[in-house]
Amino acid sequence: MKKATLLHNPTAGENDFTKTELLDTIKKQGFDVSYASVKKDDWDKFSNDTDFLIIAGGDGTVRRVAKVLMKRERIEKQYPIAILPHGTANNIAGTLKIDGKVKDIVKSWQTATLKRFDIGKVGGLKDQTFFLEAFGLGIFPRLIKVMEKMDDDIGDDVDQKLKVAQAVLYDIVLNYKPQKCKIVADGAEYSGRYIMVEVMNTRSIGPRLELAPNGDPGDGEFDVVLISEEDQQKFGLFLLNQLNEGQETFSFTTIRAKKLEIEWEGKDLHVDDERLKPESPIRVSVEILPGMLEFMVAGD
Repeated sequence: MKKATLLHNPTAGENDFTKTELLDTIKKQGFDVSYASVKKDDWDKFSNDTDFLIIAGGDGTVRRVAKVLMKRERIEKQYPIAILPHGTANNIAGTLKIDGKVKDIVKSWQTATLKRFDIGKVGGLKDQTFFLEAFGLGIFPRLIKVMEKMDDDIGDDVDQKLKVAQAVLYDIVLNYKPQKCKIVADGAEYSGRYIMVEVMNTRSIGPRLELAPNGDPGDGEFDVVLISEEDQQKFGLFLLNQLNEGQETFSFTTIRAKKLEIEWEGKDLHVDDERLKPESPIRVSVEILPGMLEFMVAGD
């Protein structure tokens, strides 16, 4: 019998998973499981008897666990990760095609395969940092800033949160002043005036904005999405289409790269869902670290 450790964020999403319900569901599928709330101390003290970790939470919880695993020495035991999506956007789980009922996801672990997952490393800031979803600048970190102020007024309904975030981002796009940006990606230069530059590891970011629909977080390359001054209006139409659940398809300039050097005159910067406050101008390097994590995904 495989042993698992359940890492639960009881405040994520719409609070629809209780500790008891999760443990019962996992045990009924034949797993020996122990429990730790990520809101308590010492949740990150994993037993060597554990075969894999289960994260019941959103993208922020996955990042938090990944940060712990990244600090471990490579000679230490490494743990595959299973996800029970339990957040607002669940961009990481969505990219890995993990969705559906909890019971069905848990059952899939019996025959799961391991999916290698790359990590992005960012240098040049005060502290070295990494990302699972994306590193970017421009309108998305501005959205994070606005939503932080609105969070208490929106409530817990996931669909409502996503719609509000998309509407707020639309307003930001209409009024955002493009900034000069120098980008050197694998030796080739892509400089210009942009409202958004996103170095994507997952297919979507934020309020489920699928900017890199063909992205693969285990292929050893980033999808770098560039929204230029000329595409500002087009991106606004893309957001309106999202808000109205339209069927129109959009594509934007996307390049593939393993290493980037970026200089940006603005101050809006983020890693995953964390807004950074660097000094301007910004000069950073971004490189991919292939296959640093492994996630359990449904087998073929």
